[in-house]
Amino acid sequence: MTDNTSVPSLSKDTQPLKGSLSFIEGVAMIVGTNVGAGVLSIAYASRKAGFFPLLFWLTVVGILTTITMLYVAEATLRTNSHLQLSGLAQRYVGKTGSWLIFLSVCINSVGALTAYMTGSGKLINALLGVSPAIGSILFFIPATGVLYLGLKAIGRGEKFISIGMLVMIALLISGTFLSHSTHLSYLTEGDWRYMVPIFNVVVFSFSAQYIVPEMARGFGDKADQLPKAIIVGMSITFLLLAFVPLSVIVLNGLSNITDVATIAWGKALGEWAFFAANLFALCAMLTSYWGLGGSFLSNIFDKFRLGDDGIGFRRFVVLLIVVLPPFILAYSGFVSFVNALYFAGVFSGLVLSIMPILILAGARKKGDVTPLWVCNMRITSLLMYTIIVALYAASAVYAVLALLGYLPAGW
Repeated sequence: MTDNTSVPSLSKDTQPLKGSLSFIEGVAMIVGTNVGAGVLSIAYASRKAGFFPLLFWLTVVGILTTITMLYVAEATLRTNSHLQLSGLAQRYVGKTGSWLIFLSVCINSVGALTAYMTGSGKLINALLGVSPAIGSILFFIPATGVLYLGLKAIGRGEKFISIGMLVMIALLISGTFLSHSTHLSYLTEGDWRYMVPIFNVVVFSFSAQYIVPEMARGFGDKADQLPKAIIVGMSITFLLLAFVPLSVIVLNGLSNITDVATIAWGKALGEWAFFAANLFALCAMLTSYWGLGGSFLSNIFDKFRLGDDGIGFRRFVVLLIVVLPPFILAYSGFVSFVNALYFAGVFSGLVLSIMPILILAGARKKGDVTPLWVCNMRITSLLMYTIIVALYAASAVYAVLALLGYLPAGW
């Protein structure tokens, strides 16, 4: 997907404000942001279609999302000043493009953080027996605390927790395939007619486009590692997003999957797995909360030109704007766990299929520098642009028709 030439370090204007990220921290930010509520919900979202339609969309969406992330990476490397997605859109597409990106960030982030509040409450209720509302508060405190501390704290937190998640998931997958309750025949269940609605939840699961500019700030002193971190992070994400629902399905069958998949997964394997699976789920939500919440916060500073987003009263106020509405929505009764992800994926998927293409085109015309690394010509062809836009536009149309009752909603 990329040329093998290296990228020069960005100018001093782009040096990270909170300290640089290591390569592993950058990869962990991609994995941690992606592997959140999506990895817990896609098994449930696919309970009518089955595993193989899900695997098909994971492959397609994973490849296309990686490509659009590389578009954003090149545009970022062509820009001296540090800008978030909405800032890049403002510079290279115009005011309308900037507002569309900002709305996409808002909708996707609020949908995600709402799902994390709902899901964390259910998980902690299952683990500790406290009420879901108390469980969400217990999740909320460390989630917002690290978010307030900024990019370096997020990167370190993502790194250590993501490593722990990989260990836990390896143990759980191994336990799944050693269990007498595992039936591979469950993988053939389902109906391909219900495959289309899965697309938008999968789109949400690959939601790390938003953090590419934030990563670029952390890679300001070693910009050649940015595209490599994206590809490695997205590859690991794909494996996790494929193996978690596979394991849940072969243990439980499509008819016994809970909306937060690890609850059913852990119960099927035994007490040790119940705690391990739900601890993994909490970690997945926490790391994704940090990634998307941090990007949302930075985009607010960028969009409204609030200045330095460093620790202080101003960051605290913006943090409240980011974290309080999702908590309220989670217990309003208006938004379910999976629907929050589905409709966030519909809008953000459509915007993020178009805007990175336009941002890259603008950056190639009006960028500050010409980096040695650029996207390979094969992924910037007119054919590739057409495939990306057509697929996401068709999915958005389907989602509207399904909402109106004209097409199968999938769940």
